[in-house]
Amino acid sequence: MPRGPNPSFGNKWSSNSSKPACSTTGTKGVQKQGYATEIVTVSRSKASQFFDALDSFASSIGAQAAAEHAFHNTSWPFYRIPNWSVQAQKLAQLTGVDDPFLGVAPIVQEDERDQWNSFAAEQNPIWYQESIDHEGYKEKTTQELVHATIPFLHFYDPENGYQPTPVSRPGEALPYFQAHPIGMIPGFPVMITNVDILLTSQQTEELYHITKVARRPTLGFTRFGFDTAAPGSQIMQPIYDGPDTEAEDRKMVAVVLSGVPWLDYFRNVLAEGEDGIELVIESACPKLIENGAQFGGHNLTQSDRNIITYHVDGPNVVLLGEGDLHDPKYDNSVVTEVFVDLQIDQSELPEGSCVPVLTLHVYPSEELENDFHTDNAIIYTVVVIAIFVFTTFVFLLYDYFVGRRQRTVMERIMKQDRIVSDVFPTAIRDRLYENQAKHAMNGHHVEADDGPFGLNETFEGRSSTIGSAPLADLFPSVTVVFADLVGFTAWSSAREPHHVFILLETLYGAFDKLAYRHGVFKVETVGDCYVAAAGLPEPTDDHAVVACRFARDCLKKMKD
Repeated sequence: MPRGPNPSFGNKWSSNSSKPACSTTGTKGVQKQGYATEIVTVSRSKASQFFDALDSFASSIGAQAAAEHAFHNTSWPFYRIPNWSVQAQKLAQLTGVDDPFLGVAPIVQEDERDQWNSFAAEQNPIWYQESIDHEGYKEKTTQELVHATIPFLHFYDPENGYQPTPVSRPGEALPYFQAHPIGMIPGFPVMITNVDILLTSQQTEELYHITKVARRPTLGFTRFGFDTAAPGSQIMQPIYDGPDTEAEDRKMVAVVLSGVPWLDYFRNVLAEGEDGIELVIESACPKLIENGAQFGGHNLTQSDRNIITYHVDGPNVVLLGEGDLHDPKYDNSVVTEVFVDLQIDQSELPEGSCVPVLTLHVYPSEELENDFHTDNAIIYTVVVIAIFVFTTFVFLLYDYFVGRRQRTVMERIMKQDRIVSDVFPTAIRDRLYENQAKHAMNGHHVEADDGPFGLNETFEGRSSTIGSAPLADLFPSVTVVFADLVGFTAWSSAREPHHVFILLETLYGAFDKLAYRHGVFKVETVGDCYVAAAGLPEPTDDHAVVACRFARDCLKKMKD
C-alpha cells in the first residue's frame, strides 16, 4: 500500500473547527486577532517543519542501511546507525523544537530475539561512546552506561513491581536502540535501551499498528517523559528498507520515535511583551492516562476528551492544567484552527483506533485586555476634533478676509471704470484696456490697486503705455461746436457759488443728453464754455449737419 498524502496543517481560518473565528472589532480586537494569527501560523509552521524533518531523516536512514547491506550484507534489525549522535542532533535542529527526544526502534521478529540480544550487547558500547564524545555527556562513562543497560529485550511489568521482565509474548517487538540525548530513564537507574515500546503503553502499541497500516507517521497526545506535568505528543515515523518510501513493496523495518512536550513546542511563538494569550489544545481522540505515570502493562483509564490549557506570555509558556481553563467571558473572542491533521483514512484502521486531529483554540485573557484598556482613543478623538474645528475656523477667517479684500478691489475697479467711461469714448476706453492687457502679458507687473489695467498710473501723470504706440488718430472731417454763455461772468459774480454750480450742472447735464442723442462727442467744459465735436471718434459724412442739429437743440434747451 502506498503512502497517503502529506500531513495537512490547515489553509483557512476555522477550517474543520468547532468554534467561530474571532469576531471582535476595533483596535483591541485587531490586536488579539494579530496575536492569534501569529500563534497559529508559527504553530503550523513548526508542525510542518517537524514532520518534514522526520520524514527526511527516515529516508536518509533507510538509504544508509540499504547501502550498508549492499557492501557488508547487513540487514535490519541488526543495523547500527553510524554517527548516531551527530545525525540525531542535526535532526533536532531541523525540527524547530528545543531538544526533542529522538529514538530509533527496529522491528524485531519473535525468532530474532536471541540474535538481537547479542547484537545489542555488542553495539551498545560503540554508540554510547560516540554519543558521549559528541554530546559532551559527563554524568556517566561508557562502562557505567553499559552496566546500567538491561542486556535483553524486556519491559517493566507493573504486576511484578516494575521489574525488568523478558518479552515472552508472541509476535513483533519494538526495542529502543539508539536514543538522543543519551542518558538514563528519569527516576530509574537504567538505560532505555532494549525496552520493548509496544509494551510500554496502549497508545504506543496503537500508534505502531496505525503506522504499519497507513504507512504514514502517526501522532499521539500523551504524557511525555514520565512527567504528569509535561503533556505533549509522541510521534512515530516509519523507516523503510530503502530510500523510496512511496513504493508499495517497501518493507517497514524500524520507526523513529520523538517526544515533544507542548511547553517546548509553544515556547518563543510570541515576542517579548506580547502577553496574556491562552492556548487550548484539543485532541479528537480519548484521553489515555498511565497509572502512576510509570512504564508498563496496559493498566490505563479513559475519559472523554484530551484537552490541555496553556498561558503564553511572550516567549514563555505556563501549563494551566487539564481541560479547557480559559476565561468563559472571552468565548466570543476565540480563534480556532486545526493545526495538525495527518489525513489518515479512519476506515483503513483497526476498529477502535484513533489518530488525533489536533485543534488549537486561541483566547485572550484579562491580562491582554488590561494591556489595551486605555483612554488614548478618547484623547486622540478630542485632539482630532479640536484640530478640525481650529482648521475650519482658520479657513473661514481666511475666506472672510480674502472675500472682503476682493470686494474692496472690485468696488475700486468699478468706480475707476465708471470714471474712465465718463472721460473717454467707448472706443478709446477699449483700446486703453487692450494696450494695458498686452502690457501685462509682456511681463510688466500691474498692481491690483492700480485700477483696471493700471489706469491709476495714467491718472497720476505716468504713462501706462510704455513701449506701446500712443493713442492718436487723425480725423480730417470734423465739426467742432463751441457753446458759450453770454453775460455769464457778470451774472456769476453776483451769485453764490452753489447757485453757479446748480446752473452749470443742470445746463451741461442737458447738453450731455443731447450730445448722446445726436452722437456728438463731448470734448470738455471750460468754465461756461461747452466744447463738443461731430465726426469723432466715429467718422461720419454728415458731421456738419449733426453738429448744427445739436447746436439748435441746445439753443432750444436754453430757452426752455
